Amino acid sequence: MAAESKRRRVAGSADGGDADLDPVAGFLSWCRQVGLELSPKVAVSRQGTVAGYGMVAHDHVQAGELLFAVPRAALLSPNTCSISALLEREQSALQSQSGWVPLLLALLHELQAPASFWNPYFALWPDLGRLQHPMFWPEDERRRLLQGTGVPEAVEKDLINIDSEFHSIVLPFMEAHPDLFSPRVRSLELYQQLVALVMAYSFQEDVEEKEPNSPLMVPAADILNHIADHNASLEFSADCFRMVATQPIPKGHEIFNTYGQMANWQLIHMYGFVEPYPGNTNDTADIQMVTVREAALRGTKVEAERLLLKERWDFLCKLEMVGEEGAFVIGQEAVLTDEELLTTLKVLCMPPEEFREFKDQDGWEDANRDEDDGLPVTDIPKLRASWRQLLRDSVLLTLDTYATDLQTEQDLLANKEVHAKLSCREQQALQVRYGQKMILHRLLELTR
Repeated sequence: MAAESKRRRVAGSADGGDADLDPVAGFLSWCRQVGLELSPKVAVSRQGTVAGYGMVAHDHVQAGELLFAVPRAALLSPNTCSISALLEREQSALQSQSGWVPLLLALLHELQAPASFWNPYFALWPDLGRLQHPMFWPEDERRRLLQGTGVPEAVEKDLINIDSEFHSIVLPFMEAHPDLFSPRVRSLELYQQLVALVMAYSFQEDVEEKEPNSPLMVPAADILNHIADHNASLEFSADCFRMVATQPIPKGHEIFNTYGQMANWQLIHMYGFVEPYPGNTNDTADIQMVTVREAALRGTKVEAERLLLKERWDFLCKLEMVGEEGAFVIGQEAVLTDEELLTTLKVLCMPPEEFREFKDQDGWEDANRDEDDGLPVTDIPKLRASWRQLLRDSVLLTLDTYATDLQTEQDLLANKEVHAKLSCREQQALQVRYGQKMILHRLLELTR
């Protein structure tokens, strides 16, 4: 009932006859009405889950078993909402960089509709005023806790884009249709909250390239929490979306979906949580491409060398190997941007005469490595000494961007009493920083 009352404060809908209904019972009743079939082996619950509502196995589940099926009629999208005809008619006016505007307008309308078909589904949503995404943290706290991780920069871009999208497209549209959007939902604050909710809870179906891949809300599927070692996955078919077990799930265990191969900085940015080290096997650390350029620049001694470095960098840009805002991504086991990193190290380190010849050939040469194999981090010691040195210098510059060093993070994690006194945000940010620094320090060891 608490979840229901929170939803109604946010949505501003009128009191209805189901106001006192248990949210889970109301949702399950709605599921039966719309043909959303849940296996008798699973249950929606707050008990035994890592966060909020989740799904738990009430009986042993075999790999391949169907956990639930969501008919397409139960999906909440611009095509299924009660203003679908209007959104379709105004489609060209609602185009945006994100591509999310039609769905967000559908949510804004349905949330404030007293008799919305989706009210039982909304009852299980988190309190929009208590979302934990860093975009809702005070800016000074966000910068202090996440400096060097890449999150503050990503959030700043989000906030600029959200503000622009709201004032240039969304608000004018709502004001042009006051009968469909009450004044209480014409709010930038609510719009930011719904963007965060869509970021964290929506799904994108695999579609043909010719069609826009717009997000949609999938009731029941968005209840499942995420871990890297997940035990279920969502499958798409012509008639429904199916959640299927990917491995045996013992009785009493939580059922986890996957949101994709997400590093902890991506998880906290998009979903508001992290996986504690070393649980997230998809964790990564970024080395900004311009940081490698800066490391190379620091190694030059005369103007001629600096001019040649600029020529090398410009050539890498022409090859589309580097960019001013790009990053080399290092995973726990492999370099995920191996072609870009190796080509950059090669071009920046090769002798001048070799670079001239390489440039004359437009960067083409006989391949001596199977690119499909990637670059395991354990192969980094096999790189040429000059390449390793440039990579090492780049790692050191990257580590300098953090406000604290690895030892400080290790001390915080080791001292359980001190760690327990940290706020939730401080604990989550610590995990993001620590995971990245562990990857970067391993690179230091491998480039000695």
